[in-house]
Amino acid sequence: MPERLRFDDVEEGDELSARSFFLSKDQVRAYARAGGQWSPRFTDDEGARREGLPGMITPGNMSMGILASFLEAWAGPGTLRRLGTTFRGLVLPDRTIRLCAAVTQKDDASRSVELDVWLEGEEAERLVIGTATVALA
Repeated sequence: MPERLRFDDVEEGDELSARSFFLSKDQVRAYARAGGQWSPRFTDDEGARREGLPGMITPGNMSMGILASFLEAWAGPGTLRRLGTTFRGLVLPDRTIRLCAAVTQKDDASRSVELDVWLEGEEAERLVIGTATVALA
């Protein structure tokens, strides 16, 4: 089992190493299929355009899941206690996205940290923003 991050090794103001990766249409379609969200907006560019969208979009809960995985990869499995997000823009597949976070507060009593988290598009625009609580060892 991977080691969990230690509370004493984290300071307010710390920025997590950003993670960038290419989010493909096939990944979004597979997620939509697995989650029972087989809607044109998540599976087909032309169908999404008929809904007034620029093309396929990524389901919001997929964006949240990607951010949750990013945080647990940093802190260790089972550490994420809360994740709240606001969707400010469309996460379009077949583009590179970037996951980012910064520690904003430490709580000695619960040995947890609060973080600002965000998902950026290719132009560094913050498409999904939020806050998270992570419990550390």
